[in-house]
Amino acid sequence: MPTMTSVGARPAAPAAIRVEGIGKTYTLWSSPGARLLAPAGVRLAALLRPLAPRWATALEAAAHRHMPRFTALDGVSFEVMPGDSVAVIGLNGSGKSTLLQIVAGVLAPTTGQVQVRGRVAALLELGSGFNPEMTGRENVQIYAAILGIPPARLEGLMQAILDFADIGEYVDRPVKTYSSGMALRLAFSVQVHLDPDVLIVDEALAVGDAQFQAKAMAKVDEILARGTTLLFVGHDLAAARAFCRRALLLEKGRVVLEGTPEDVSTEYLYRIHQHALTARSDEAAVLRRSSHGYGSDLARILDAGFGAAGEHASARFEERLEARVRVAIEDDVAHPALIFDILDTKGLQVSGRRIPLATGTGGAPQEVSIAFPASLQRGIYRVRLRLVDAPSLDRTTILARQEGGVSFEVLDDSRERFTGLFPLPMDVRVAPPA
Repeated sequence: MPTMTSVGARPAAPAAIRVEGIGKTYTLWSSPGARLLAPAGVRLAALLRPLAPRWATALEAAAHRHMPRFTALDGVSFEVMPGDSVAVIGLNGSGKSTLLQIVAGVLAPTTGQVQVRGRVAALLELGSGFNPEMTGRENVQIYAAILGIPPARLEGLMQAILDFADIGEYVDRPVKTYSSGMALRLAFSVQVHLDPDVLIVDEALAVGDAQFQAKAMAKVDEILARGTTLLFVGHDLAAARAFCRRALLLEKGRVVLEGTPEDVSTEYLYRIHQHALTARSDEAAVLRRSSHGYGSDLARILDAGFGAAGEHASARFEERLEARVRVAIEDDVAHPALIFDILDTKGLQVSGRRIPLATGTGGAPQEVSIAFPASLQRGIYRVRLRLVDAPSLDRTTILARQEGGVSFEVLDDSRERFTGLFPLPMDVRVAPPA
């Protein structure tokens, strides 16, 4: 039966990015000589097959042993609608950067197809496309011409690009004289000022010094507010939560989960921590999922909340809140601790505390009370709980994690008292007019 369309209904907008069955396979040559000899062996085997099939089969098998294949991506499919933002999360080697390079047009897929609509700004290996013999200004002009930016429009944008990059007189010097940070900053500035329809980011927000990173994050936020489509890859889960509305979990070249950044981040961390625990010899180290996270027989979060208020509490500004957490720690955990974190709605950590726990309890429940004033701006905040075995700050093994089950809301609008999320002690003096 044909599909009926209602009169006056608008057709659905085409996807800004459509990835259909993408696969990418690389040939890994056993030696430089194998690049010549192995393909020649395959061709010779094809010629011999009608005359000596057994010899041909043996020759072909020997040739393929010197040209093994590695599959970086296998049947990846997804869509990103105009104005949407999607994060691609995964361990190193899962195929994230390969996927973004294919979407950006830098690599050709072995199988499948990609459709991208509009002007694309790809923040991949920033500065790698610059000609080192040319000046920064000349490289900006060439890059804009490649993207089809008219010279008259670039003239109006040039000063904004240079001001944002903030490399001073070096803009008229050859790029080969730049530090790596200067080249990165100029490349980033060019990409974000050319009004892209699609922004592809691969670990590129950590560019330059801390001041420039803050400026870069604010600029990306501004671009997204204008309706630019974002495809983001990175290990910074806080950035993925801050900028993206959906997320994909990539593992061994396949999409294993698609959902909200919170759900995908939880699954990603679960797999990381489970992998870390495989080094333990006892079976109790196996993680088990729960409604808001995961735990193990070595360490469990039994319950958490704000006393009589339950899992969610409301408070006025500076009103005292007291969280209570019951945990159970087995004797096999030599250095147990509870990490209590407060996160905002975007998943950015506001504050927290690492709390040592008692050892030798035989798994008997321990109760931890954390009291603090709600000295935060109006909004909803959630609590993240982690039980760890931590001999030192640099050696921490996650044994249990819970996020999203406990939260609180600050009711008062405190913008007259301070701006931002929380107040800092400040000595403010306004000098009288001279």
